[in-house]
Amino acid sequence: MFTGIVEEVGWVTRLERGGPGAGPGTDPEPSPATSAALWIEGPVVTEGTLPGQSVAVNGVCLTVTEVEGRVFRADVMRETLQLTTLGGLGVRAPVNLERAMRVDGRLGGHIVQGHVDGVGRLKAVKEGPDWHDHIYTVPPELARYIARKGSIAIDGVSLTVTWVGDDAFGVSLIPATLAGTTLGSLRLGDPVNLETDVIAKYVERLVAA
Repeated sequence: MFTGIVEEVGWVTRLERGGPGAGPGTDPEPSPATSAALWIEGPVVTEGTLPGQSVAVNGVCLTVTEVEGRVFRADVMRETLQLTTLGGLGVRAPVNLERAMRVDGRLGGHIVQGHVDGVGRLKAVKEGPDWHDHIYTVPPELARYIARKGSIAIDGVSLTVTWVGDDAFGVSLIPATLAGTTLGSLRLGDPVNLETDVIAKYVERLVAA
């Protein structure tokens, strides 16, 4: 479980296609039909982190399998590569990192599971004096879970929805978010991981039953 408050921006230092033992590679377009192992440098999230614990990488909950100094390794399944943006990562790619929340900690964002629902794309940016407005496309099957003034996680960043359309939604980013996450460096058309509010999904399930 996470909060959507990114602790740091790390970067991919090494990756292997096809899972452990496949050999290092730098191809920025890995095949979606294979598994992968990622090595990610993050001095903050590696502090006190042990194998078996969880770290959210661009909003995707991954299990740490090794820790060596400032670098941790995580294995990524084929389905995760296919359904999230992790399949498009390459060496030196920046990633948002957050350790699993502590039970005695503050819930600064909202409840984020690290289970990505789908991939959207940055559609438009309006730059203001104190914040930027971002518009993202959303897969049609996810649009019903997004509500104005509700919460959504974009690449693991907890944000408040400011506008909702039939196939897109908007958020506003303050300078701290633009500077402290990867969202500030996105270009139009770039894909992002989306996780909608888990409460909306449970409400739908209960009503349907």
